[in-house]
Amino acid sequence: MCHSIPVVRALHQAIPNNCTAKSLGSGERLHLGVQALAGHQTITDLADDAGVSRKFVYQQADRAQAALDDAFTPTKPDDEVLFHLPITKNWLKQAALGLTLICHSSYRGVHEFCRDLLGVNLAIGTVHNIVHDAIDQARPYNHHQNLANVKFAGLDEIFQKRQPVLVGADIRSTYCFLLSAEEQRDGDTWALRLMECQDRGLAPQATIADFGTGIRAGQTRAMPNVPCRGDIFHALHEITPVVQFLENRAYDTIAAHDKLQHKKTKLQQQARRAQLGQVQALARNVSAAAREQAKAIPLADEIALLARWLRTEIFAVSGLPYADRCVLFDFIVGEWKARVPQCPHRLNPVCTLLQNHRDQLLAFALQLDEDLAQLAAEFEVPVTLVREMLDVQKLAQRPAQRWPREGALRDQLRSRFDALDQRVRALSEQVVRASSIIENINSRLRNYFFLRREIGSGYLDLLQFFLNHRRFLRSERPERVDKSPAELLTGQAHPHWLEMLGYRRTCQN
Repeated sequence: MCHSIPVVRALHQAIPNNCTAKSLGSGERLHLGVQALAGHQTITDLADDAGVSRKFVYQQADRAQAALDDAFTPTKPDDEVLFHLPITKNWLKQAALGLTLICHSSYRGVHEFCRDLLGVNLAIGTVHNIVHDAIDQARPYNHHQNLANVKFAGLDEIFQKRQPVLVGADIRSTYCFLLSAEEQRDGDTWALRLMECQDRGLAPQATIADFGTGIRAGQTRAMPNVPCRGDIFHALHEITPVVQFLENRAYDTIAAHDKLQHKKTKLQQQARRAQLGQVQALARNVSAAAREQAKAIPLADEIALLARWLRTEIFAVSGLPYADRCVLFDFIVGEWKARVPQCPHRLNPVCTLLQNHRDQLLAFALQLDEDLAQLAAEFEVPVTLVREMLDVQKLAQRPAQRWPREGALRDQLRSRFDALDQRVRALSEQVVRASSIIENINSRLRNYFFLRREIGSGYLDLLQFFLNHRRFLRSERPERVDKSPAELLTGQAHPHWLEMLGYRRTCQN
């Protein structure tokens, strides 16, 4: 008998655990708990039907009751204390800077916030002193930053109370390396500021700017070997209003013609009471309106088509060779010029812009040709295949358009297809055609400039520091999220911008 106990225990351990309660899913447990609370059956009957113990049924009933209690518990009152925050002089200074820079508040707004919400009389002069103390801490970070990683630099000008502000930024990281209020925006001023940036390591592969003479003259003096590409954004910005104007004018001529035609028809139906001279005069007006309509509609359609070719073909990141782009560009300019007499005050400025700056606008395509040729030599394939791959990548994800061409490329490239596809995709993402980053920075600066009648160099130093060291909350590019422009430029992390200014951030207590 004693020898049989270990044997029975071993056999019991070898039998798998067939406990019904453990095999019940979450939905079955929920149903069991609800039935127990409903009271239609006794706990014993529920336990017998489910094949579990009465204790298990009570446990499920308790869990269901707790869930119901939690669901119907009234919310906590709004005046309940969530946490305590120690208000110190250090915290008030941080709040003043945060309201000024993050919330775009004026000095008087900071004073009113502290008075109404904190019961603290923070004088406007005190807020001014807090901001200017931060300027002394921020300025060294701006002046000592190494700019060697700036590959493409965007240059532009913004005005505040007719005072020019020179702006320069790295296209990739959005780091603002130049923000300077000047008396003039001529070539000498631009050359001096760019030379100062060169002392901090600025040596870009190329710059991108609009067609202002001061910017281009200053860069030619400061960096004669660095090409200055034309900003496609500004060119299209000049073309789009012209297209819209001609389209609206065409619609106006249609509406005017229809209105006159309707009036003529109505007079003809009342011919007995109408004078013959009125009908003849109206007929002449209808004919004149029809002639205007016949000229306005084709002009609007043709200019819109030429603008679309510029945007989607010539200025596109595609496999179209640089030489072919130049030929097509000249063709479009010629067609545009032929239509200038039909609307000279709108068409002539754009025609002059395109004629004078073709090489600058297509400079990105020349660099793209060189990069595609290098890629073709590296993979030992014809450059036509690399161009075709770039065009295929730009197609929509539709089998009828893309997959036949991609399949042909796979057959020709075989094992080299995937690697070349990744390299071409990375290359196309690095093509820089416009200085849109500068326009973005200018729009952000506007939110601060309208708060100040005058902007001094110190205030701009603080803004430059804040924009460069404030981390992005969101971005269309995932690599920028939770990173500051300074971190994107250098690849190195830095403390919070308040800590860089010498403050110790307060945490919840």
